[in-house]
Amino acid sequence: MMTMRFGLGYDCHTFGADRPLRLGGVEIPNSKGLTGHSDGDALAHAVIDALLGATALGDIGQLFPDDDPQWEGADSMVLLADVRNRVTASGYAVVNIDATIITEAPRLAPYTAVMRDCLAEALEVPVSAVSVKAKTNEKMDAVGRGEGLQVFAIASVQATGTAR
Repeated sequence: MMTMRFGLGYDCHTFGADRPLRLGGVEIPNSKGLTGHSDGDALAHAVIDALLGATALGDIGQLFPDDDPQWEGADSMVLLADVRNRVTASGYAVVNIDATIITEAPRLAPYTAVMRDCLAEALEVPVSAVSVKAKTNEKMDAVGRGEGLQVFAIASVQATGTAR
């Protein structure tokens, strides 16, 4: 019997950066991007933490600290591919990802299919193994007021026989 493991990831960022809004490697039209040390891609960050949690390899802040200048403005999809390599090297294979983005605006439904494609490519899994959903917060709290967004992600991985 192959060992299955699961990890939960979470990230949030405020709107306000003078750069494009990127989620799951996809540029989305919006007046402001997300704040953050790298490119602010909260979807990729939540998926990274879910994978790291499933494999007990730490967290995004340990691997890519926000006080390290080498990660300033970094492409989060490159970071995700690096984490995929670490997951594989530790003896696990990505089985699936399920992510939910919570924001009032912009409307993300037109972009979720492309986000799935980009995440699947970075993770080297079929697109059918990646789910991305967009929800609002029904005008409640800071997210509901449009100040930022939140992302929750769950990853499942399976031991390949060389798991440590």
